[in-house]
Amino acid sequence: MQNKINIKNKRAYFDYEIIEKFTAGIVLTGTEVKSIREGKVSLGDAYCFIRENEMYVRGMQIAEYKFGTYNNHSPERERKLLLRRKEIKRLSRKTKESGNTIISIQLFFSETGYAKLQIGLATGKKQYDKRESIKQNDAKRQIDRMHKFKVR
Repeated sequence: MQNKINIKNKRAYFDYEIIEKFTAGIVLTGTEVKSIREGKVSLGDAYCFIRENEMYVRGMQIAEYKFGTYNNHSPERERKLLLRRKEIKRLSRKTKESGNTIISIQLFFSETGYAKLQIGLATGKKQYDKRESIKQNDAKRQIDRMHKFKVR
C-alpha cells in the first residue's frame, strides 16, 4: 500500500517542546477511515488523556463521510488509542509531573494499511521560546535560499 496520507499538527512543534514520541494505533469506524483517506482531518486541538488504564484522543476532528448515511460517525468523538500497557503507565507517570502533556503530532497510514497516530510527550513553550523558534526558522530559510542561488 502506498503511504499517501500524512496529516501533521503544524502547531505542535511551535507551541510545545516534544520530549518523547510514540506511535499508536487508533480504533476507528469504516466511515472515519474513508474520511481520513480523503484527508479531511484536523489535528490542531487534539490531545490525549488516560482513563482507566486506556488512552484516548480528544479534539481530533474527522469530517463526516459524504456518502455515509445512517452509519456516519460523530466528527468529534473520543477515539481509543492502542498502546502497550507499559507505555501507557510510563506516560501516565510523566503527565503527573507538572507541565507535561500528551499531544498528537501526525496521522498516517502504515505500510499494512492501518491508521496510526504519532503522539508526543510535550511541555509547553514560553513566549520567548517561541520567538527563538521563529528566529531559527527564519535563519534556516535564509541559508537555504542562499544555497539555492549559489547552486544555479
